[in-house]
Amino acid sequence: MEITEAQYRRIEACLPRQRGNVSLSNLQVLNAILFVAEHGCKWRGLPKRFGNWHTIYTRMNRWSKAGVLDRLFTKLQEEQIIRIKIEAISLDSTIVKVHPDGTGALKNTVRRPSANHVVDGPPRFIWLPQMLGRP
Repeated sequence: MEITEAQYRRIEACLPRQRGNVSLSNLQVLNAILFVAEHGCKWRGLPKRFGNWHTIYTRMNRWSKAGVLDRLFTKLQEEQIIRIKIEAISLDSTIVKVHPDGTGALKNTVRRPSANHVVDGPPRFIWLPQMLGRP
């Protein structure tokens, strides 16, 4: 799922104009984003032919925050260049295992020493005698 130069010219208006000294064109970044979306790979798993993965990720992140990707995917669908279905996934406590301390469950704080002091070992606390009243 890569976009050609002719297809890119039809959607070029949706992307920000490149300024300064950039190493990757918007077309290269767009094709890399589509590669990650299609194959579900990690950014570090991008083939070298797309360029530096961190540069691509940074630009994609900036486009996402600015709303460029939303406009771009809408335009890609309108122009019928590629068909994309965007889905959101939600994780909740029914599928994520949580430590019992994180669930809000009451903790077992009652100490039940055994009758055998050798098994329990030395006491883990210090007795502090208190005077309740004057004799």
